[in-house]
Amino acid sequence: MTSYWHPFADMAAVEAGGALSIVRGRGSHIWDAAGNRYLDATAGLWFCNVGHGRTEIADAARRQMAELAAHSTFGDLTNPPTEALAERVAGLAPMPNAKVFLTSGGSDSIDTATKIVRRFWSLVGEPDRAVLIRRERAYHGMHAAGTSLSGIPANLAGYGALLQDVVEVPWDDAEALRSTIDRVGADRTAAFFCEPVIGAGGVFPPPDGYLEAARAVCREAGVLFIADEVITGFGRCGAWFASGRFGLEPDLITCAKGITSGYLPLGAVIAAPSVWEPFWREGAGMFRHGYTYSGHASVAAAALANLDIIDREGLLEHAKTLEGELTSALAPLQAHPMVGEVRSGTGVLAAVQIDPSILEGDPGAAGRAVLAARKHGIMSRALGPGAMQISPPLVLGSDELGELAEGLRAALDDVEAAR
Repeated sequence: MTSYWHPFADMAAVEAGGALSIVRGRGSHIWDAAGNRYLDATAGLWFCNVGHGRTEIADAARRQMAELAAHSTFGDLTNPPTEALAERVAGLAPMPNAKVFLTSGGSDSIDTATKIVRRFWSLVGEPDRAVLIRRERAYHGMHAAGTSLSGIPANLAGYGALLQDVVEVPWDDAEALRSTIDRVGADRTAAFFCEPVIGAGGVFPPPDGYLEAARAVCREAGVLFIADEVITGFGRCGAWFASGRFGLEPDLITCAKGITSGYLPLGAVIAAPSVWEPFWREGAGMFRHGYTYSGHASVAAAALANLDIIDREGLLEHAKTLEGELTSALAPLQAHPMVGEVRSGTGVLAAVQIDPSILEGDPGAAGRAVLAARKHGIMSRALGPGAMQISPPLVLGSDELGELAEGLRAALDDVEAAR
């Protein structure tokens, strides 16, 4: 019996079927303990932008650990790599003169953002602005705030009431956002949380003009716009941030994953001047929030090395090219009898959606397709609406695109033949 309690797992099923141990990674591929090789179509869990096996990142962390592994950064304490990383990220942010609050991961970043939002409105004399708006299909992590902000019903089930004053809007309708703010009252609405591309909810690229329209609605109502870029940040959408690609200038950005390519856990909240300035005023007092590993020196050193690779190897430009190539490679799957649609076209992100008519009578079809893909050397994952996740490392080559498409087709053929 395993002692490890797996995240997002049916442990009875894991116990019965056994676990798959991943032991090595190089570039876009990973290997299990039996020596089987897989193309990592999930980049770990949306995060391994620079690919696996980058010794440069490991060496940067090792050097820093030998000097100073970590120390608290509470109060007036700091360290050189943390200062350097904050300056680097602020300089990449799609809003000028940003400040950077470091966390341990994406869920931390969402919880931090909700507290910044609530505290901000208190500092500027509008404490009644407490309502947070989420979108259908949204995923914002699994801490208390992120769970409450989830637009995926299964992620909310069984937990009871967590964060109060949360309302939901359609994922693709800026006018519905406007009417919801009008109904709730702009004087009570604090913030709108928005993934530029919906990720774990099924990979839904934004409809043309939606993001820009939603941003305009928030600006007109004085509601804070929070871009959740935990998945889309640091190159996955062909820019440092998807917010920059779409000209959004958010009030806050939450990020994680690609900031280190997953080599060590790290997240951040990036704040525009309009948000951070009240916290800097004399008399604002202490912002009573932070984490043991906020500003962890060795993690910051790893992040800097990771950003160097993205920059030096031109991975933003490569991602722009890969975006179209991935769409073209997966397009033929649209005609497969198992497939309802292939969603792609914004960043190195795609989903192969199992036909809803099949899922009605066979809700486990997507999970079986994922297991079949493993047999054909493709590591994918089933997403909420019955889709297969495709988010490979940004270093994926053209020959590997063919490997990905062929493996997915073979897996779908296997599932179709077994029906």
